[in-house]
Amino acid sequence: MSDPTHEELLADIGQAYYLDNRSKVEIATDHGISRFQVARLLDEARAEGIVHIEIRHPNKGVDVDAVALAAALGVSRVVVVKTVPDEFQQRDLQARAAADELMREARAGMTVGISWSRTLDLAARHVDQLPTCNVVQLAGALPVPGGGNPLELVQRLGRVAQGKTWPMWAPLVVDSAATANGLRRQPEIADAMRMADSLDLAVVAIGAWGPNLSTVWDRVDNAVRQDGLNHGAVAECSGRLITADGHPVKSELDPRILSVTVPQLRRTPRVIAVAQGSARAEAVRACIAADIVHTLVLDEELAVALRGREKLAG
Repeated sequence: MSDPTHEELLADIGQAYYLDNRSKVEIATDHGISRFQVARLLDEARAEGIVHIEIRHPNKGVDVDAVALAAALGVSRVVVVKTVPDEFQQRDLQARAAADELMREARAGMTVGISWSRTLDLAARHVDQLPTCNVVQLAGALPVPGGGNPLELVQRLGRVAQGKTWPMWAPLVVDSAATANGLRRQPEIADAMRMADSLDLAVVAIGAWGPNLSTVWDRVDNAVRQDGLNHGAVAECSGRLITADGHPVKSELDPRILSVTVPQLRRTPRVIAVAQGSARAEAVRACIAADIVHTLVLDEELAVALRGREKLAG
C-alpha cells in the first residue's frame, strides 16, 4: 500500500483526535512522530478546512431578517422558527407556526384547502379557533410511520371551523393512470378535486425530489424516481413535481397522483407553505418560481441557506 498523502495524514489525525477521542500521545505513537507535531498537524488540518469545527449554542437563535428575506425571495411573508436538534420538536415548532398562520389568514366564508405531511398533521392539532369556513382535503392518503392521515386532519379542522368538509377518499399515489382516472370519477373524490378550483387559502408542505426529503420519493420505485429526475424535478408539493424554473413536471408519476395541481395552487389567492432543512432550499426556490408560495414557514437552517443563495445571486 502506498504512503498516505499529506492531506490524508491530516484527515487521519483529525479523525483520530476529534472523532475517535484518542490522545495526542497515542496518535504520535501510531505515526512515529512527537505529540507536538500532532498538535501542529491538527492546527494545519483546521486551517486547511480538512477539519471543520462548529459550535452551536442551543439557546441562541440565528439572526435572520425575515422581512428582508421575504423581499429577496419575492414572497409576501416569511416566518422563521428556531432550528433544534430533536426531529419531533423541530416539526412541532414549525407546526405551531403554520397553525398560527392559518388562524391569522382564515376569514369567515373562506374555502380552505390543506394538504398532508407529518408537520401539517401536527399543525391541525394546534389550530384551536377558526371562523366559519369550509375545509378541503388537497391530497390523498400516504401513510407513514408516526403520522396520522389526511382524513382525520380535515375532519379535525372541520370541527374547529364548523363548516363543510370535502375529504378525498383515495390514496395519494396509485399504481397506474387508469386507476387514478377511475378514482377521479367517483363523486366524493371528484367533488374534493373540483373544490380545489375555488380555494381562498391553502396550506401545503414542500419536499425536495430526493431521498429522505419527500415522502413520495420514499414510497415509489427507482424507475419513477429517475423518471422525475430526468424531467428536471427538484421539488415535490402534494405529490406534484416541479422543475427549478417553476414548471410542473409531466413525468410518469403525475397522472398517478390524486391531489391538488400546480395550476390550482397558482390560482389560490393565499398559499402558506412549510419547509425544513437546508437540503430543501432549491425546492423552495422552485415552488416560489412556480408562484405557489405567499407565506413561507421555515426553520433557521433553511432560512440561512436561502439567504446565502440570495447573496450569491446578488
